[in-house]
Amino acid sequence: MKVVAGGVEVADPAGAAAAAVVAGERAAKRRRVAAEPAPAGVRRNGGGGGVGRRERRRRVQADAAAVQRLFQACRDVFRGPGTVPKPDEVHMLRAMLDRMKPEDVGLSPDLKFFRNRDAAQGTPTITHTTIYKCPNFSMVILFLPRNAVIPLHNHPGMTVFSKLLLGSMHIKSYDWVDPDSDSSSVSSSSSSDDEQLRLAKLVVDDDFTAPCDTSVLYPTTGGNMHRFTAITPCAIIDILGPPYSIEEDRDCTYYTDIPYTLHSTDNPSDLNNIEQDHGCLAWLKEIDMPRELKMCSVHYGGPPISDK
Repeated sequence: MKVVAGGVEVADPAGAAAAAVVAGERAAKRRRVAAEPAPAGVRRNGGGGGVGRRERRRRVQADAAAVQRLFQACRDVFRGPGTVPKPDEVHMLRAMLDRMKPEDVGLSPDLKFFRNRDAAQGTPTITHTTIYKCPNFSMVILFLPRNAVIPLHNHPGMTVFSKLLLGSMHIKSYDWVDPDSDSSSVSSSSSSDDEQLRLAKLVVDDDFTAPCDTSVLYPTTGGNMHRFTAITPCAIIDILGPPYSIEEDRDCTYYTDIPYTLHSTDNPSDLNNIEQDHGCLAWLKEIDMPRELKMCSVHYGGPPISDK
């Protein structure tokens, strides 16, 4: 398995095809598929897919060059692992993403996937497609059916731009109180399990509906650890710089959050200002990747990118 965008990329093409959704309503009418319906911007592994003529006619005018311009800007900004974009570079990338429409990556709110408001039976499968990936950055799209959850996870040493293209979702995110050490921990009188807890401050806990502003998280600020919960079917484009890499010690770690009041600290007086400034603290405990998390990788079928 390979960690990608806070989840796992399924290497088995048969498993990916089974979880992939039909691209286009005409195709969906021609065959019954057990998985969730897939957007037009992706196609089945080892298969075609595509957009029906009626869907093409309903589309808002797309900017076919928008993804290419975004790619070129990312290539200029993310010059290597460890690169944190400068403020003017963040402004540029954020502005480009803010202007992007679903149609720019081959999506449409008219697709059955996004019109479906019924909750899936069992745990919803999250689909992701990679637009582009290199050692310095990656561009991916995540598709979350209603009620799908990407559990609380981190982005070690990474800067991530997230743009909600379609749908509504709840985002909850944290940063470490002390990002440079593990000193903000539970008291030594606690159990051995509790000694794994680390203090974090709440950054975001709110609902978002597209179109909305692009969010940016950094290696130690901006809500580096976040959880996505789909209120309606959603599509999010993520720019990760650099991408996850087990070989380069950027593996994805999952957490569960525990109310601050359930545990004490070694030096509670040191946290008075933090509590006043941020309003909410929590303990985060590292956990294994949740077994109920179901993710599937599909081929990107939107506007192509040239890396020449």
